[in-house]
Amino acid sequence: MRQIRACGILLMTRTDPRSFLLMRHKDRWDLPKGRVDPGESDLECAYREFEEETGIPRSSILLDESFRFELVYYPVRKKTGTPDCKTLVIFLATVPDRPKILATEHLGHEWFSWQPPHNIQERTINPLLAAVAQHLDGHGSIGNGDRF
Repeated sequence: MRQIRACGILLMTRTDPRSFLLMRHKDRWDLPKGRVDPGESDLECAYREFEEETGIPRSSILLDESFRFELVYYPVRKKTGTPDCKTLVIFLATVPDRPKILATEHLGHEWFSWQPPHNIQERTINPLLAAVAQHLDGHGSIGNGDRF
């Protein structure tokens, strides 16, 4: 079974109305994320993919160092019908307001209102957003003490 590791960042606004960013694929919404390159850490991969897919420099976002979401699942390859073992690692970051997005690899993007619980994509997005909601309920702030 092929082992795949992918990392990304969930970006949220800190100002009202609070919202989070998803990228539009042909058939679904997803996060800015991608596969880890050889020798690359999970966080380095997440930053690289985030910058490539949104056009937002990492210096413009504030990483919540106390949040890390990890999920293992088994997607089936469309061409062969064989499953892969995929590990998804997602970090949480915030920005004051919605920055301009330069979607280079996607059909577009959307800022979704933060109103948990969410029902966007059952396999990965919904569990991630539930974990973020629990994290924020427990902390009331992002990891560096700023109020969310």
